[in-house]
Amino acid sequence: MPGGAQPPAAIPGTATDNTPRGNAKLTGVVTDSTTGKPVEFASIALINAQTKKPIDGTVADEKGKFTLNKLPQGDFQLLISFVGYRNKTISSVKLDRKGDINLGAIKLGADVRTLKEVEVIGQASLVEEKVDRLVYNADKDLTAKGGDATDVMRKVPLLSVDLDGNVSLRGSSNVRVLINNKPSTIVASSVADALKQIPADMIKTVEVITSPSAKYDAEGSAGIINIITKKTTLQGFTLNIDSGVGNRGSNLGLNGNLRTGKMGFSLSGFGRANYNVVGKFANTQQTFGSKGTTTTDQTANTRNHGLFGQYTLGWDYDISKTSSITASLRYGARNNYQNQDNFLTRTISPGSLFPIVSDRNVLTKDLSGTVDANVDYTRTFKPQQELSVSAQFSRNNRNNDFTSDIMSAPNFSDVLSRQQNLNNSYNQESTIQGDYQTPIGKNQLLEFGGKGIFRQVESAFSYNYAVGSGGFTTDPSRAANTLNYDQSIGAGYVSYTLTTKKKYTFKAGTRYEHTTINANYSQNQPGEQGGAAGKDLGIPSYSNFVPSINISKSLKGGKTVKLAYNRRLQRPGIQFLNPNVNTSNPTSITRGNPLLSPELTDNLELSTSAYIKSVYLNVSLFARQTNNSITSVRDTIRADASLGTTSTLAQAIQTSYLNIGRESAYGTNVFGNATLFSKWQIGGGFDMYYAYLTNNNAGSVYNATNSGWVTTGRFFTNLTLKNGWGVQGFGFIRGRQVQLQGYQGGFAFYSIGFKKDLKDKRGSFGVAAENFLNHPFTVNSESSSPIFAQSSTTSLYNAGVRVNFSYKLGKLSFDSPQRQKKSINNDDVKGGEGGGGEQQPQAAPAGGARRPR
Repeated sequence: MPGGAQPPAAIPGTATDNTPRGNAKLTGVVTDSTTGKPVEFASIALINAQTKKPIDGTVADEKGKFTLNKLPQGDFQLLISFVGYRNKTISSVKLDRKGDINLGAIKLGADVRTLKEVEVIGQASLVEEKVDRLVYNADKDLTAKGGDATDVMRKVPLLSVDLDGNVSLRGSSNVRVLINNKPSTIVASSVADALKQIPADMIKTVEVITSPSAKYDAEGSAGIINIITKKTTLQGFTLNIDSGVGNRGSNLGLNGNLRTGKMGFSLSGFGRANYNVVGKFANTQQTFGSKGTTTTDQTANTRNHGLFGQYTLGWDYDISKTSSITASLRYGARNNYQNQDNFLTRTISPGSLFPIVSDRNVLTKDLSGTVDANVDYTRTFKPQQELSVSAQFSRNNRNNDFTSDIMSAPNFSDVLSRQQNLNNSYNQESTIQGDYQTPIGKNQLLEFGGKGIFRQVESAFSYNYAVGSGGFTTDPSRAANTLNYDQSIGAGYVSYTLTTKKKYTFKAGTRYEHTTINANYSQNQPGEQGGAAGKDLGIPSYSNFVPSINISKSLKGGKTVKLAYNRRLQRPGIQFLNPNVNTSNPTSITRGNPLLSPELTDNLELSTSAYIKSVYLNVSLFARQTNNSITSVRDTIRADASLGTTSTLAQAIQTSYLNIGRESAYGTNVFGNATLFSKWQIGGGFDMYYAYLTNNNAGSVYNATNSGWVTTGRFFTNLTLKNGWGVQGFGFIRGRQVQLQGYQGGFAFYSIGFKKDLKDKRGSFGVAAENFLNHPFTVNSESSSPIFAQSSTTSLYNAGVRVNFSYKLGKLSFDSPQRQKKSINNDDVKGGEGGGGEQQPQAAPAGGARRPR
């Protein structure tokens, strides 16, 4: 050929292959030597025994079968190979021109090799940015070992976590938390408690979706937080053992995975015990009446302990190359106990010469169990063309009770009487969902689907009393009540994505949701036996259109600019709906309002990100306005002697909720991290916004408006050392939070941890310490109006240290790529406690000073 060029090599079995052909046929089945199951897509090569050159070849099908046709006569060798197995050669295969040979089952043995240690020069980026979300790689955290999801959330950009574990996004607590793209009634009941049940060791990433597309449910006005746990799609069996013990808590986790062929199983269990969580509480409140000012001072010592656990069984099966089915069953349990010892109340009323003093010991029990069951089917027709159908059932049963032992004066050594509030509730959801997406040309994507959510919520509460330390009987002066709240939501959406040659991406869509509510409230009059007929609350149905648009532009040098707008809504959760009157602290009472309607929020966001050499930087500006906001309203009422006070002149503050608020927030988020010398990673950032809140109440006594700046900051450093050693430090600070009738004081967290990987990275051990310089840790809060003033101080002795150990048993081998599984996302519901009353700070007496929203 010209220039001495060589002709292209002929591909065996094609028209360019000049090897003489015959009519012989060679067949066989490739199987695993251990399991006997077929090896899919193994490579088959027929080799000339003399020249050692291949003359034909093929690939086994999904059943391991292969066929080679029109083969010449002669003596050949057959080479079978596949990733993860040792190559196998059949040295003598004799063919006749017209003969057929069936080799039967050809067994391949696993290729078990010990790889030399490879030193990774760089570190994975801690934060990644996608079209509509930020992704935080939590599995790089050393200090979270032995902790729970709350510890991880404090380190995620844009998020803030208070002392109770309640999460807010850009200053708003109206967020929806998903676990592996799935909702759970345990999250609907209490986000803070749900996070305590998720071990930090099992979290791979946390996705913060600030501008959800129309595909997501309309709820979660500030955005969505999706927690992705660690999974494996490899062949074989593994068992991870993670344990830790410390002066404030201990944990034990087992996580097993088995995958063989097309089927995979996972079984995990995790338990965590909290103990030795002690603190103090002090509260001063004044109520202003026509006869003068009533002043009440309260102090208490607090003790908390609890057990948390979750158990999950997962199953997945690849039906074919294009379809798969997954299922999971999860049970979560929570048993939390809170004691307020020596809960001393000192009240000075107008005209009184001497203060009235009372003392009580209060035990609050918060017990719940949650079952989640999911089945998901996915069919892929071609790249980006996919159909998925999902179904889910979830139920949370909860008991949220308190018992007060009222001590006798003057020495407070004997029990004078006892009070009890029992609140049993359940929250049940059934969901079915269908989604379809298909490409249009090379640069467009169309998505549409529908969804039905059917919720049933019930809260039944009653009051008991006892004389002395005797047994309880029904309180004849207090009515027993039951709330039944059924909610049905039908939704449909359409979303369109366009990517241009100039690297613009446009994603626009709209979602329509129709909500129907059937609620009734039954009440037994004091002393009445049996259940009274329920009264229909007459809550009207409502519909909402929820538009969204996201625009992004990719620039040179890895820079990205994004502009997004969306409208969201937030339905009230059982925390705000439950009419149970929580009187564990008779001077500070709470009750819900079942007539609440949803909030409506408009969000606007402009953000940019860039990599400047080894530095990643993300900056965003945002504006948010919420109308029809669910706002706490405080009033003063006369406390009743049956609630534990010794005078009917005492005044109490009662907190309830109304849709009379308007909230606005305007601010910025800045986050960055850098990798130095390939081993040292440092980073951090701050969130700052201006908050404006008003309740729009026409009455001068109840009207309230407040505003101010709110700042949150975080810092971390991570150093990888030789011989498997690593060290990480972290700090988080949240400034004073602006609230409608006052503020909640700021606080800080910090920690440092060391880790050592064992040989072959089969396991590790480490030590982590947190807040070791604080003893105690204090938070001050204040609230006021024309009719009351209140201030409180919470002291927490939360300095802690823990030792962690983890080990992995079993081994894995390569597996075929797995398709992305679809699942249900119920992105909804504001608030969250099943069972009555707003969640208390860990060191605050139940029913104590509340924080207005």
